[in-house]
Amino acid sequence: QVQLVESGGGLVQAGGSLRLSCAASGSITSINVMGWYRQAPGKQRELVADITNGGTTRYSGSVKGRFSISRDTAKNTVYLQINSLKPEDTAVYYCKIVTPFDGDHWGQGTQVTVSS
Repeated sequence: QVQLVESGGGLVQAGGSLRLSCAASGSITSINVMGWYRQAPGKQRELVADITNGGTTRYSGSVKGRFSISRDTAKNTVYLQINSLKPEDTAVYYCKIVTPFDGDHWGQGTQVTVSS
């Protein structure tokens, strides 16, 4: 089994920063993609950013320039540095990994709340 443990969420004022972490453990031989999604109340879950095992990154247009994704392959950990937070960034942030043999795995989510 695969476990994903997220951390780093919280309450922050607009303009502030947070750093989210997601550590994967368990029966993992390799990870193709690690990423972050978010879901705001009443909205669908959406991609925030992801990164391949080759280091290629992809960002949602709404976060480009403010968020930065990185990964530590040796630790099976992905990070999301969130800067210049806006109230519309308020959401539950979920970590997702894609493994070559058994597909997608999701974390439990971490709440990010941005006050204006």
